[in-house]
Amino acid sequence: MILDQHLTLEQFIAVVRGGEAVTLADAARTRIGRARAVIERIVEGDTPVYGVNTGFGKFANVQVPRADLEQLQHNLIMSHAIGVGEPLPAEVVRGMLLLRAQSLALGHSGVRVEVVELLLTLLNAGAHPVVPAQGSVGASGDLAPLAHLALALIGMGEVEHGGRVQPAADVLAALGAAPLQLQAKEGLALINGTQLMGSLLALALHDARTLLGTANLAAAMTVEAMYGSHRPFQPDVVGLRPHPGAVAVAAELRQFLRDSEIAPSHAVGDGKVQDAYSLRAAPQVHGASADALTHAARVLDTEFASVTDNPLIFPDTGDVVSGGNFHGQPLAVTIDALKVAVAELGSISERRCEQLLNPSLSGLPGFLTPQGGLNSGFMIAQYTAAALVSENKVLAHPASVDTIPTSANQEDHVSMGAHGARQLRAVLENVQNVLGIELMCAAQALDFQQLRAGRGVQAAWEYLRRHIPNMTQDRYYRPDLIRIVEMVKSGELLRVAQGA
Repeated sequence: MILDQHLTLEQFIAVVRGGEAVTLADAARTRIGRARAVIERIVEGDTPVYGVNTGFGKFANVQVPRADLEQLQHNLIMSHAIGVGEPLPAEVVRGMLLLRAQSLALGHSGVRVEVVELLLTLLNAGAHPVVPAQGSVGASGDLAPLAHLALALIGMGEVEHGGRVQPAADVLAALGAAPLQLQAKEGLALINGTQLMGSLLALALHDARTLLGTANLAAAMTVEAMYGSHRPFQPDVVGLRPHPGAVAVAAELRQFLRDSEIAPSHAVGDGKVQDAYSLRAAPQVHGASADALTHAARVLDTEFASVTDNPLIFPDTGDVVSGGNFHGQPLAVTIDALKVAVAELGSISERRCEQLLNPSLSGLPGFLTPQGGLNSGFMIAQYTAAALVSENKVLAHPASVDTIPTSANQEDHVSMGAHGARQLRAVLENVQNVLGIELMCAAQALDFQQLRAGRGVQAAWEYLRRHIPNMTQDRYYRPDLIRIVEMVKSGELLRVAQGA
């Protein structure tokens, strides 16, 4: 991939998870050079410019002598690298490396080309700085996490490479790269930004899209197992309230349910007037989540093309402007909305599990076991789903409504977007497990059917049964659930259903 002005989510995933190599476009090199020339002119003069020849935050009014400007940037990185907690996963750090390089390549930060090239060297080599997860308040950028990222560029801190955590200086030497001697503005440019939030959001959005499709599949499977009506999913019904997400979800449900033998079998005389909300309102509930994903994609697309540094360099005029582009609020609010949207996919899924397992609702054997009493069946599977759904209610509380002043009240409003982004990742993992439980239960419920389900549902059920045996008596279910959740995370099961 050639890094220039625009980065797509698909390209991001190809690099971060697929290992695609990244090179810097010639046009980006030119932009970077023009912005750097502005900084070098400032260094030669005496005019105070924030972050170039002054201190930071509350020390913005302290001018630093020219002879100390490199030490100023070096000190900034060392002092700000004070995050805590478990190291971020490698894929999150890879996303941070890519997004930091992308923002700098837009040519309004004033770094040298060598800075961007070293970020890409680490990325392409699979060398990932060890970045503690906690410490960002999401306002003047993800300062502490990005400082740990930048620490590796100056040969300090630790880097995971080749399956081992090693001193950064050793990894740079192994890659044939020298540690950077940071020059004016470069340390600040490396840590002012939203790249932790952006990386977590991008990965979550990609996975949430797969999760949404899988939730639609799980709903369709439960509808068939419960002898549910397909009528609420028809275009004339959904078309009377045509929110785009609901329309799209209903269309996918129809695809999964087409050519069902089960639906005609109970079209007349089954005694039910209408299905539970968790079945018939799936387009409206899942659709609201789909619309939230669409909004998040728009926000992320804008963020991928944004400069989140401060101060900003304008090469055409030579202006250097202190602004607020580093503030995480646009991402933080979006992340909080996405937490709710993803959590709701789990909430309604757990309710469908109850429909399947409760014999007074399903007409099937209690907890889907043929020998209840001796066997408990999937009784506790629903408990686990309920626990995860309730945990998500706590995690989905908006982080962005909180703020706490920092830097002696210079930075008096912060976004807490990094908190929300880490919570979003946890919510997503919880819902992947909840959907795995529903799919496990729905497959067992379909085992009691003698007729073929809709094409997508039937294909998914047959695929599950090739990997997970039917439950005739109690066994250790956790390995089964782990395998199903792997299918959910990878999109493996969804692709089978969509290809039917």
